[in-house]
Amino acid sequence: MTYLVAFAVGGLVCVIGQLLIDYTKLTPARILVGYVVAGVILGAVGLYQPLVDFAGAGASVPLSGFGNLLAKGIRADISEHGALGILTGGLTSSAGGITAAMLFGLTASVVFRPKDKA
Repeated sequence: MTYLVAFAVGGLVCVIGQLLIDYTKLTPARILVGYVVAGVILGAVGLYQPLVDFAGAGASVPLSGFGNLLAKGIRADISEHGALGILTGGLTSSAGGITAAMLFGLTASVVFRPKDKA
């Protein structure tokens, strides 16, 4: 049942993004930024964590989950280091994911050689 809930919530996030692409003039980049900002705001006010508890990876894997992770890291670092945590908390909490994305991107660019489209 956990997998079904995660699939449904993650799918709903994707459906909302697709509807925004199809029925608005928003570019995909703006939609992605909107998801991150929404995750930060919902995480900052404490509304995103109950969704993560309910849906698991269906809520924590999409970009809104990244925004929630940033907010959570900033909140933790502020309590530990004070105002300096505003600058360091987000990167500290998301460093593993950012590093993995960079390494996988580098690996893909080395393994698969792009060709010019004719």
